[in-house]
Amino acid sequence: MSNDSTSMKELYRVIVSLGSVEDCEAFFADLCTPKEVAAMAQRLEAAKLLLAGKTYEEIIALTDISSATLSRVSRCTKYGSGYKKVLK
Repeated sequence: MSNDSTSMKELYRVIVSLGSVEDCEAFFADLCTPKEVAAMAQRLEAAKLLLAGKTYEEIIALTDISSATLSRVSRCTKYGSGYKKVLK
C-alpha cells in the first residue's frame, strides 16, 4: 500500500470527483459497510444540531449518538473548519 498521506489524498480526490448523489451512494456502498455510512451520517446530523444550538441531551435523544462521539463532534464544530464550511 502506498504512503498513508498519498492514499488519503487520493481518497479525497475521488470523493470530490463524484458528480451526483447517486454516484456518491454507489461509491460509499462499495467503500464502506452500511453501519460505517450510517455512523458518518449520524455525526453530520449531530453537527447540524449542535450548530443549531441544540443541547447534548436533545441531540442524543434525536440521533442516539454516544456521548463520547458527540463530544468529538462538538470539538470539531468548535475548533475545526470542516463542519462549519459545509454546514453554514
